[in-house]
Amino acid sequence: MESSAGESTVPAQALINWELAASTAARLAPAGPSLGSSEIGSAVENLRFMADVSVPHVHDITGLEAARDLRDSSVLVVDRASWARANTQSFAVMLKPAIEKLLENRGTLTPGAAAVSGAITGSQLGAILAFLSSKVLGQYDPFSALAEDSNAPAGGRLLLVAPNIIAVERELNVTPEDFRLWVCLHEQTHRVQFAAAPWLRHHMLNQIDDLSGHLLGNVDSLMERATAAARSLKDRSASGDTPGRGVILDLLQDPEEKAAISHLTAVMSLLEGHANVVMDAVDASIVPSVKTIRQRFNDRGKDRGIVEKFIRNLLGLDAKMRQYTDGAKFVRAVVDVAGMEGFNRVWESAEHLPTEPEIHDAKIWLDRMGL
Repeated sequence: MESSAGESTVPAQALINWELAASTAARLAPAGPSLGSSEIGSAVENLRFMADVSVPHVHDITGLEAARDLRDSSVLVVDRASWARANTQSFAVMLKPAIEKLLENRGTLTPGAAAVSGAITGSQLGAILAFLSSKVLGQYDPFSALAEDSNAPAGGRLLLVAPNIIAVERELNVTPEDFRLWVCLHEQTHRVQFAAAPWLRHHMLNQIDDLSGHLLGNVDSLMERATAAARSLKDRSASGDTPGRGVILDLLQDPEEKAAISHLTAVMSLLEGHANVVMDAVDASIVPSVKTIRQRFNDRGKDRGIVEKFIRNLLGLDAKMRQYTDGAKFVRAVVDVAGMEGFNRVWESAEHLPTEPEIHDAKIWLDRMGL
């Protein structure tokens, strides 16, 4: 890339100060539950144990042979700051191609301008990660191995956020060992999904690149659309309505943008719904207090405060919760007709992934697969 006199090019990653994002998240993240050093050590050891115990159950329920050998990925028990830092690495992988395209389209930036931009975006991203860091119980990260200077194993890593798991089990007043196993069943299912479909990681990266490229490619109209979306959020909040996918995704307008988000929505619904089906397939012989856990966990979102509801609407987190429900309905509908073996055809190739209409009507997918 050429630069004009007196200017020098800057790497795409300089447009977001990832280190600042991580440090901002660590500084702003709410304090976790009060625990002594021995309690912390015991909880970490128990979570690792439950993560191991859950895998054979995932294999039995899903029938996916990938669950027998997960050596190319790892399990990490982390705190909120470490979760946020790990996500800055994944975001850097996901956004790098789109930012490079943005620079190509808009020309070079001076190092000074890039530093200012990086500080602003880094601090904003850090604030979002700080909020999310207290909400996430676990996350499978398939992209970490692709980050610069990453020491993650080739298949990625599963992050279990210990303070959040402990906080929720205390809030619900449920048996810690049962709740931890229940959570690990869901999260380990994601790990198995990507092991069963090794092509899925790069497929999702390509889709994210496509989506972010459309959004950043229309950057000239972004502020106008952001203003309209913010006004929409205010109006909906006043009326008690919630956005369908979150105000951030309301910025997407043209057909290509909508097609990209539709595909990603379908994939995420599949992944989350499948993991929920695995969680719900266990009975009291595996998780003795599972009925109590399900009931109390499902009821816990009813008392959220106004500020949290606003942020959840902005980020589309409630839409993500609907993905769990929609995806689970799809998985159950397919399994009822074709069995788990028939459903598992979904992991064979990208062409077998359901579309968003198919998520809402499994018969369309079943017909397309000849099942």
